[in-house]
Amino acid sequence: MIMTFTGVYVPLITPFDGTGAVALGALEALAHQVLDAGASGLVALGTTAEPASLNVRERQAVVDLLARVCRERTAPLIVGANAVEAVAALPGRAEVVAALSVVPPFLRPGEAGVLAHFAALAAASPVPVVVYHVPYRTGQHLSTDAIRRLAELPGVAGIKYSVGGIDADTVGLLAELPPDFAVLGGDDALISPLLALGAHGGILASAHVGTAAFVELVEAWRVGGSARARALGHRLAALSTALFAEPNPTVIKAVLHAQGRIPTASVRLPLVPARPDAVRAALRLAQDDGWRTLSLQGLA
Repeated sequence: MIMTFTGVYVPLITPFDGTGAVALGALEALAHQVLDAGASGLVALGTTAEPASLNVRERQAVVDLLARVCRERTAPLIVGANAVEAVAALPGRAEVVAALSVVPPFLRPGEAGVLAHFAALAAASPVPVVVYHVPYRTGQHLSTDAIRRLAELPGVAGIKYSVGGIDADTVGLLAELPPDFAVLGGDDALISPLLALGAHGGILASAHVGTAAFVELVEAWRVGGSARARALGHRLAALSTALFAEPNPTVIKAVLHAQGRIPTASVRLPLVPARPDAVRAALRLAQDDGWRTLSLQGLA
């Protein structure tokens, strides 16, 4: 039985300490903070975690730690894994519920190649696969028909849908969703309209900040509190836009550091730290009482 993915999943950053090492204690604290605030689950080694800059030992330490936290909290963990060898090596733990696997980037293999790739991944994986579709990064567009065919593959449980906008293909996909197939928004600033159209939730880096408000947004659209959801969604879209004003996760890390939640704002090359003006703009919105007040008012 494939798990149905709903709610907010937070793709955790990888904090670094003053020596440049992975700050595992800060990562553990972050994991508990977002779960305490209502996140449905966590994502390890997503793009936000800078996985390409981590060595094998560091990646394993991150997965081991977050798996332990999720086991303690009875929360699901999704792990970023993009190759057959990576998904096949995923730990056989009950808390690891899926692999998040990006559509093959750069090669642009065509829809037939993408389908063959995910069929091989799903066959090799001990857990279901969530397709990460982000064409403005991969260079590979997928039609609605191709996404429906992906949904029919055994072992494919859903999609992180990050197409950079909402168009007729988006409306068509959500108007008639494949059964037992989750659509999770991945463009943070667009999550509210995507939820309004029927998405199940989101994998949202912005939910490091204001986690409870993003959780409330998902719930508001789920129960039909449209007036409140629209107001909250507009404010959270502004927050997300500020947090993504520079390459992810540079601004998010700077905000978390300013809030005292991680020891440094450091990122690893090829990323460089966010500009101070971008950080100040994001901090102003992170401290704005508007969305905080909305998130405490109860459902409309």
